[in-house]
Amino acid sequence: MDVDGRVAIVTGAAASTGRAIALRLGTEGAHVVVADVDAPGGEATAALISAGGGRGVFARADVRAAADLEALVAFAGEQGAGRGPHVLVNNAGGGGHVAPHFPDASPAQWGATLDLNLRGAMLATQLVLEPMRRAGGGAVVNVASTAGLGLGPYVSPEYGAAKAGLIRFTATLAGLRERMGVRVNCVVPDWILTERAEAELAAMTPAERAAAPEPLPLEAVAEAVVGLVTDEGLAGRVVVLRGRAEPVLLAAEE
Repeated sequence: MDVDGRVAIVTGAAASTGRAIALRLGTEGAHVVVADVDAPGGEATAALISAGGGRGVFARADVRAAADLEALVAFAGEQGAGRGPHVLVNNAGGGGHVAPHFPDASPAQWGATLDLNLRGAMLATQLVLEPMRRAGGGAVVNVASTAGLGLGPYVSPEYGAAKAGLIRFTATLAGLRERMGVRVNCVVPDWILTERAEAELAAMTPAERAAAPEPLPLEAVAEAVVGLVTDEGLAGRVVVLRGRAEPVLLAAEE
């Protein structure tokens, strides 16, 4: 898909990874709808896109609220004069580092993590399918995490389960390419060099820094997302990103 002139929603785009993805789509010519609960940050991202010669507009949306997502998709359609959105990046997420975690967290606490990291992406995807089909097709990219891979213990079971669910959710939707013209794919980043990661690195001892994994540049995540949006040969596929290593496209049966 050529994203030039297409309407793209990026959730959680007020800062860090979401901002990098939104900016990259803007440089590719997309009309980017910057969605986030952080209005000042979201407005700043939209302004940066416009300052770079692109088109960006902010829309406040909490992906845990169905009404917000419905309004977001409708708003994005208006930006495309009734056509679209053509691209959805389900980037909003987080909370895996915030204690308490399951089983010490209350059902409301761990449920909110599931809503933010899994249910919101599922609902947003469901809501864009018909508008994308009417627009001639589209692309959805889910942003998961390596916390959802493997069988080892993890500090936040609810976060790991949500990201694992997002990966499996993606793979099950490969058939939507033939059914509705919509391709759903997923990027699975390891530790990303966000502002929080930079602070964590700064607080480490030299020995701790040496033992820490190589953080993934924000631009690498944005590059992988745009690659999945534009590559029409991929549907229901998962790309794992680690440090400065080459992206790994998991086999369809993995």
